[in-house]
Amino acid sequence: MIELLNMDCMEYMRTLPDKAFDLAIVDPPYGIGIVESIKKTTKEGTKSMFKQMKGGDGANFDDCIPKDDYFKELFRVSENQIIWGGNYFLDYLGATRCFLVWDKMNGTNPMADAELAWCSFSSSVRMFRMHHFSHGYGEKIHSCQKPVKLYKWLLANYAKAGDRILDTHLGSGSSAIAAHYGGFDFVGCELDKDYYDAACKRFKNETAQAALFDV
Repeated sequence: MIELLNMDCMEYMRTLPDKAFDLAIVDPPYGIGIVESIKKTTKEGTKSMFKQMKGGDGANFDDCIPKDDYFKELFRVSENQIIWGGNYFLDYLGATRCFLVWDKMNGTNPMADAELAWCSFSSSVRMFRMHHFSHGYGEKIHSCQKPVKLYKWLLANYAKAGDRILDTHLGSGSSAIAAHYGGFDFVGCELDKDYYDAACKRFKNETAQAALFDV
């Protein structure tokens, strides 16, 4: 079952018993002001994939990182964690043997060449390679959107059949789409109503198209 919630993830997690989820795959704010950075680097009149970025309530969501109580709750309600932007949260997360790397195959613009995820598993560092402007990425509806293929790779390598998956910052819904394809039970929280509505629409469209091909 896939459940998408328009609510504060902290409020949701406080309702949960310990270890309610087998795996949390989350992408909280990095505190780097990504929306303003994109505005400065996107040239007027170009066909940038960031042109869809909205203003309004979600415009400044990335001004600061989550507080300590977020990470405490996340570790309480999940058995294992994959936390994107983990390099920004080391004061809360501590050392780990395993970092996961999304190599964006970039190097040609001001965007980062890679993103790092802190991982609770005791395994080696692993890398997923996909250019962040490549074919198959999908329409960009969120400034921090990650490809569905990345989440499929994460679930294939770090989740097992029957696992319950939590995403506290649903964003564009890529994680939910990947969980649907993988047959996982999944809950995703998104506080911003505009992003939530866009993610729900994207999820519905993606899964409807998949159902058509399965007939």
